[in-house]
Amino acid sequence: MDMVVDATPVATDLDESPTLERVSPSRLSDFKHCPQLFKFRSIDRLPEPPTTYQARGTTAHLALQRLYDLSPALRTPDALADLFREAWKEVRTEEYSELFTTVEAERTWGLESLAILANYFGLEDPTRVTPLERELDMLEDMEGVTVRGILDRIDELPSGELVITDYKTGAAPPERYALPAFFALKIYALLIRKRLGRTPTRLRLLYLNGPSMYTLGVNDHQLDAMDRQIRALWTTISRAIEKQSFPPRPTKLCDYCAFREICPAWAPQG
Repeated sequence: MDMVVDATPVATDLDESPTLERVSPSRLSDFKHCPQLFKFRSIDRLPEPPTTYQARGTTAHLALQRLYDLSPALRTPDALADLFREAWKEVRTEEYSELFTTVEAERTWGLESLAILANYFGLEDPTRVTPLERELDMLEDMEGVTVRGILDRIDELPSGELVITDYKTGAAPPERYALPAFFALKIYALLIRKRLGRTPTRLRLLYLNGPSMYTLGVNDHQLDAMDRQIRALWTTISRAIEKQSFPPRPTKLCDYCAFREICPAWAPQG
């Protein structure tokens, strides 16, 4: 989950196009999905109105991170619920103070969020997990491409295997459509290999709203291919910035895009 300023455009002169110093896995995914969306977020830096789904994800990630500050015996559903409430008090003031118009709406959202969060215990037993890192801030120079993002969790199994885990609070897609969701995790696996000199063997997506867990094995051959893909994307992005060409790619997901009203793909004709 990227929780940092993950793409930095810099213009040295008002008449020059900005260049991109670094990019995150999620912004690379944006460009693959829709170059215009990438421009809105990473080049134009347009603000996006906060949503209840975003608030739930932010708060749940913070609670799950802090769950592993507790000793294994204390990692209970009640403890996680308390951590969620504490985290919400923090992020509500900082980021979501105007999200809810009524106390009742906030309370309904909170109860729904706690029910989704409780599903975590149906996916794994936290008393048997020993994370190697949590909310790991990664900034890696991939020899010409600087990638930055925050990795939810990485575990080292007794066998020595490294497993990357990503929490999702949204609904899980059908399994046959889940493969694109692993794109960012493959990039994180590549960053881990560069930093630690070890290749993660498994990637896991934990969808709490379901709940569902999708797992994908990875190896050096796949990560080498991802390395090449990142470099190709970086070259394409740089060319798009130079030419100021970011064609939109309309899909059904446009219905949920915060920028639909100003997107060229949906501008009134005539």
